Amino acid sequence: MTLIYPSPIFGPIHSRRLGVSLGINLLPADGKMCSFDCIYCECGFNRDFRPKQPMPTRDEVRTALEAQLRKMQAEGPAPDVFTFAGNGEPTLHPDFPAIIDDTLQLRDRYFPKAKVSVLTNATQTLRPAVFDALRRVDNNICKLDTIQPDYIRHVDRPNAAYDVEAIIDRLIAFGRDCIVQTMFMQGEYQGRSVSNVGDEWVLPWLSALQLIQPREVMIYTLDRETPAAGLQKATREQLDHIADRVRQLGLQCSVAY
Repeated sequence: MTLIYPSPIFGPIHSRRLGVSLGINLLPADGKMCSFDCIYCECGFNRDFRPKQPMPTRDEVRTALEAQLRKMQAEGPAPDVFTFAGNGEPTLHPDFPAIIDDTLQLRDRYFPKAKVSVLTNATQTLRPAVFDALRRVDNNICKLDTIQPDYIRHVDRPNAAYDVEAIIDRLIAFGRDCIVQTMFMQGEYQGRSVSNVGDEWVLPWLSALQLIQPREVMIYTLDRETPAAGLQKATREQLDHIADRVRQLGLQCSVAY
């Protein structure tokens, strides 16, 4: 079932990777808005869920977040993390940098032990204000499914110009303080393989990780229904083998099966 999240606050939910997560959705509550159109996205294809409502304003986000934090402070549970995610790419919000500042202030006031995470496809890291905002959060979790442009066009499907080498350069510029997140899967889409678990995909990706030197690598596979038919999970054995190769580079790696 396609997931369209409330806005601007949803949860808390239990995240496979992040623990008790309070979601922050900066995108409209009635549809999807993203600079990618991934064939595996739990929110569906962009064309099928075009929003009619506006994005929440900075003030609306701050007000809703503070109300929820007061409730959680009184009733629990305490969040492990505030996660910017939801119906697409959070860094598309024009006030994203200022909202990050607001969130950090509220976090420090109500739950100073919680982390602030952003799940991003990294397309907006080329904008200096977004890049700087991502440097201020605890966990900037940046997508890099592969470094092959043809695979990116077929699977991640950017809806604007996308230069993977430029994105890798921006990830390097985080100075070993970013988290790289990669989806591994198998199967076919439109008659073409989408498997990226073989050496022809993994070895160039590992070479990119050596350049980026991320603080952590998160690898995962399909967990929910996908809008494209024919996609299959990577196996536990495949993910473990890839994770071992990441760790051989001296990098921390977590796996969500």
